[in-house]
Amino acid sequence: MNLLGLREYECRQMDMIDLDKEIIQRVLDGDVKAFGLLVDRHKAKAMTLAVRILKNREEAEEALQDSFVKVYRALSSFEWKSSFSTWFYRIVYNTCATAAGKKMRIHSLSIDMEDEYGIRTEIESDDLQPDGVMESEEFSRIVADEIEKLPVVYGSTFTLFAIQEMSYEEIVQVTGLPLGTVKARLFRARALLRESVMKRMDHSLAT
Repeated sequence: MNLLGLREYECRQMDMIDLDKEIIQRVLDGDVKAFGLLVDRHKAKAMTLAVRILKNREEAEEALQDSFVKVYRALSSFEWKSSFSTWFYRIVYNTCATAAGKKMRIHSLSIDMEDEYGIRTEIESDDLQPDGVMESEEFSRIVADEIEKLPVVYGSTFTLFAIQEMSYEEIVQVTGLPLGTVKARLFRARALLRESVMKRMDHSLAT
């Protein structure tokens, strides 16, 4: 991301934080209906994260409902030590991880060990999209389809980074994972995604 892009991103983030603060204050002042505005602002991306983790839409919807209930009950204790979205997505992430149960914990353990074996931890800066198909609807559909197929531990981290547009530090806050593990998962997610997308594109061009 260049300097101009970084500034635009920071401005968008500040606008979101300011609006979240305004809505939350309305809720705390007794405007219960205003909580629906928070739900509307964050439910789509939160649902994407929940589906990435649980791989089941009905379970994801249930986990998301539980998350919003937890948020509403804890809203008065939120101290703005992070952005609301970071705090909220941590609740969603933890709720989904709990729902996933033992299977999720086993996968997390096996992936966390990868750093010890020299897996590269930096994210490549080159675009995932190949030249000439970047704007095509077919390519966008393929990418979205392959993101859905990523293993849970990679898909959830990639979703936070690419869709929720979170920084490494925000992902660390949401997941509770070490920074090196976050970077390793993102690198692996992009490598898997690039490989699967290229295979799909090759197949499409050949037929």
